[in-house]
Amino acid sequence: VQLQASGGGLVQAGGSLRLSCAASGRTFSSYYMGWFRQAPGKEREFVGCISRSDGSTMYADSVKGRFTISRDYAKNTVYLQMNSLKSEDTAVYYCAVSSGSTYSRIDPRIAAAYNYWGQGTQVTVSS
Repeated sequence: VQLQASGGGLVQAGGSLRLSCAASGRTFSSYYMGWFRQAPGKEREFVGCISRSDGSTMYADSVKGRFTISRDYAKNTVYLQMNSLKSEDTAVYYCAVSSGSTYSRIDPRIAAAYNYWGQGTQVTVSS
């Protein structure tokens, strides 16, 4: 599985961005596609994820009500719509795929549940 994230950039506080994550390869066995972020000097943290089977989503408390994950099966792409951005949302955002039965048993809110990662895209929110 290969992942290509895009859509990052510089935006003012209160603005919006939409990140995309295009997947290729053996994606039919994937269970979750997730988004994580890592700010300078901080650990990578969960942002949200979407189930491939039923489209259900989960979000970190810090982004609930502001961020929305969606998917386009035809394009094999997952999106992260980010609204009402805050300076604390500044980070490198990574998309990831959980593929294979072993990983499906792990809580999708933790990084260990994902075995394929994209290269990351920088999001900078200016205050």
